This record gives sequence, C-alpha cells and structure tokens, in this order.
Amino acid sequence: MESSNTRRLVLLPALAVALLVAALWRFGSHHAPMTEPLRLSGAAWTTTWSVIIADPPANQEGFADRAREAIEAQFEAVEGLMSRFKADSVVARFNRHASSTPFPVPPALLPTIALAIEVGRATGGAYDLTVAPLMDLWGFGAGRGRTTLPDEAEIAAVRARVGQELLTVIDDPPALQKSVADLELDLSSIAKGYGVDQIAAALEALGAKSHMVEIGGDIRVGAPKPDGGLWRIGIERPLIDRREIHRVVELSDMAVVTSGEYRNIVEIDGRRMSHTIDPRSGRPASHPMGSVTVFSETAQEADAWATALNALGPASGLALADELGLAVLFLTEGEDGIMERESVAFERLFGTQN
Repeated sequence: MESSNTRRLVLLPALAVALLVAALWRFGSHHAPMTEPLRLSGAAWTTTWSVIIADPPANQEGFADRAREAIEAQFEAVEGLMSRFKADSVVARFNRHASSTPFPVPPALLPTIALAIEVGRATGGAYDLTVAPLMDLWGFGAGRGRTTLPDEAEIAAVRARVGQELLTVIDDPPALQKSVADLELDLSSIAKGYGVDQIAAALEALGAKSHMVEIGGDIRVGAPKPDGGLWRIGIERPLIDRREIHRVVELSDMAVVTSGEYRNIVEIDGRRMSHTIDPRSGRPASHPMGSVTVFSETAQEADAWATALNALGPASGLALADELGLAVLFLTEGEDGIMERESVAFERLFGTQN
C-alpha cells in the first residue's frame, strides 16, 4: 500500500485538476451552461481541494458561503474520525489504546472499516488498513528519510503487528478490538475518498445536484450539467518529467481515483524504491511503475481499490478487476511508450481508445 503523501504528489494537484475541468467545461456539451458555475477551493489535510457546482441556485443569497461552510465542516468531521496524526481523532486514540479490550467507536466509522477489510480479503492481503508500521519502517510514513535498507529481522518484527486479521470489528455496540496491543490503523488510503463522498452528500443536501468534488486528485462528479452535458475528466499519463493528459473521459454520478508512484520514487542504499508497500512481503512493490485509475460509484471505493490494484500491479490487478467487474485503466511504461490496459468494465463504460 502507498503512503498518503505519495497520492498527493502522483495525482494532478488540486489546482491543476480544477483548471483542467474548467478548461474542458466549454467542450463538454453543445451549449453553454444556463448559469455561471460556482467554483470554490481551499487547502486541507496538507493538500488542496476544489469544488465546481454547475447548478447553483439562482437568486439564493449567501449560497456560496453556506456551501463553503458545509464543505469545511466535513473536512473537520472526517479528520476528527480518521486522521492518524490528529491526537484526539478516533483513529489516533485507537492506535494509542494498548489493550485487547474493545475500543468504542462512532457507528459512522464501521462501514469504511468493513470496506477496507473487504478489499484486503479480495486482494489476498495486498491491501491492509494496518500497514502503517511497515510504511514507517521503510521511511515512507511518520519516520521519513531512511538512508539504509531494513534487514530481515526488522521487517519480520514489524510484520508481526501488521495484518487485518489482528483486528476485530464489533457491530453492537460499535467497537474495534486488537489482538496485539501495538496494532495501528491507517485509513489514509481511503479517508480522502470518504471525505469526497461526504462533501458530495453535503452539497446534495443543499440542493446542488450537479457538482464536481476533488480532494488531492480524488474526484467525484454528480448529475450532468444543467444543459445535459457530462463532466469531462482528464487522466494523466505516468510521466516523470512532465504533465500530459493521456485520455479524457465523460461521466456523471461517478467517482474516479488514480494511484501511482512514478513521480515519487526514493533511493535507499543506491536502489530506487517504490512508495507502494506490499504488506504480504513487507517490502516495496517490484512491479513496473505506472498508474492505475479506478471508477466506482463512491470515491472511498475507488480510493481503496486504486491503492490495492497499484500494489498488485498490472497483471494481477487487471485479472482481479475483471473478476470483480471493476472499471479500471492501467498505464505502464512500455518499449513503444505508455502501454494502456483496460478492464472489461472500463471498455463498456468508455470504449477502447485507438
């Protein structure tokens, strides 16, 4: 699995995404929008965010302020629930709970934990919400900047406290239970997607059905624009030295998340290392570097699966995507340039690019 910082650097920065969507807006339909879209942006969670509302209510004074307040409230709520580094968050307090006694949690946390566990099982452990100690060991998490490779003993010691099978989820009353006292949760691979979904729901509650929500590259779009045009989203080519759009897709009522490490590679003891850790081996993934883009109904699903499939790599990841009916696009470096591999579900949604 990848560090939270990896995703911020690999994906299009929020400003770039906002500009891309704005630029594509004019070409997304045959007619200009009936009203000027409302654009909001800001910074949160050490990254940036942007929102476009295509159908802001006409003559509704103060709507922009209410929309911003609703967005910022969701950032605060999600951080208070899922942040590993905010001392008083639910996850941070659970991580400090060095006991096998059940730890009470808000009911809102359990569906996300259940989704993460489901993805972990489907991937045979390539995705694991307890992977944080391995990220730290390799210098990709809290203890960044490692200059020497960890030895076998270090890896084995850390792997002993990593594994979602060491976590028990209790539904009633809602609680989490550890099998080992130093088990830790890290929801960074799903929290941004969850936040996107929460903000989208908040906008829906305000009556804004046609919207684009983006946090650090995780995107969800709502209903088509008022004139019927679909949202046009660019998928970036996995290039180290420059930014190019590989493909533009049109969609509505869908989330899209890209994962990769082609711009965030570290060198330890003279060896280039991926930021994507495979919890099954306790080591950085060794498959060809590139990116994977996942489309799903919710951003948290797309977020988790993007990380999971990136850890599996193009061959195993694409096979699993086809088995589960996931809409996925892998981009990897080939002899003749960027190689595109599409899942069957992706081809059905968007067709094959010639």
